[in-house]
Amino acid sequence: MSTLAGSTPGGGNLPGRSVAGPGDGLAPISLAGRARFAMSDAWTLALRVLLYYRHSPGLIVASLAAPLAMLVVFGYIFGSAMRVPGEAGYRDYLMPGLFTLIAVNGIMPSMTGAARDVGRGVTDRLRTLPISRSAALFGQTVADLAVSAVVLALLLGMGLALGWRAHDGLASAAAAVALLLLFRFVTNWIGIGLGLVIGREDTAAQLSVLVFPLAMVTNVFVPTGGMPGWLRVIADWNPISAVAAAARDLFGNEVPSTSAVAWPLEHPVAATLAWSALLLAVFVPLAVRAFTTHGR
Repeated sequence: MSTLAGSTPGGGNLPGRSVAGPGDGLAPISLAGRARFAMSDAWTLALRVLLYYRHSPGLIVASLAAPLAMLVVFGYIFGSAMRVPGEAGYRDYLMPGLFTLIAVNGIMPSMTGAARDVGRGVTDRLRTLPISRSAALFGQTVADLAVSAVVLALLLGMGLALGWRAHDGLASAAAAVALLLLFRFVTNWIGIGLGLVIGREDTAAQLSVLVFPLAMVTNVFVPTGGMPGWLRVIADWNPISAVAAAARDLFGNEVPSTSAVAWPLEHPVAATLAWSALLLAVFVPLAVRAFTTHGR
């Protein structure tokens, strides 16, 4: 952790923060200097999370278990009864939806982890250190993003082994992976913000089950065209639907629509970027504020 003279006891990065200069005077830290200290803080906190995963490899397996279970249930047990428009088979439609679940599942571990840190006093200890508040949380999200990339790569490899293919080339496939990781980054911030606000690990764990029905009212498993009108509107404007549609579009697994399409599904990449910007604008300040004001 970086330690600076002139920093606040809680670790805030005040614009006037300064370090000892020539003649024991105080020289203000430049913007580049503050950025370096913030990146150092973020890297330190990222290592903390990565070491936790290193000593608990079962967490990576658990992150992969839910999409694999969905692949077996929907791809092989119910898959023979599923029909989607166009020439693509149902499993081609399903795989990008399962990749999207990897991104959405960022809410659950980050929410319970943040609530656990609050309950065990870790958040209070971090707040007493002279570190950047936003960098402390950013480090956790970056570490989770690295682990998520491994899980997504494993699921991609399994999909390829089972016959799924990306049909629009390597560049489009790489863009799809980048978009999925972007949304995982977004859901990490959502989870951290909610976990810090909730503050109790048991409550956060119970509330995390609500993520599953949220992911069901989407186009992840089935097209929304067959849903009742009111439910279709909710599913079409669900951010998860935009991410799944963007993944299908970029992987070349899109399904032609037989009826009018809502704007987020007609322009899924733009909708995903817009939803990501909006959610980050809401939950990043919420998480930083909850981290800063906890216990006050």
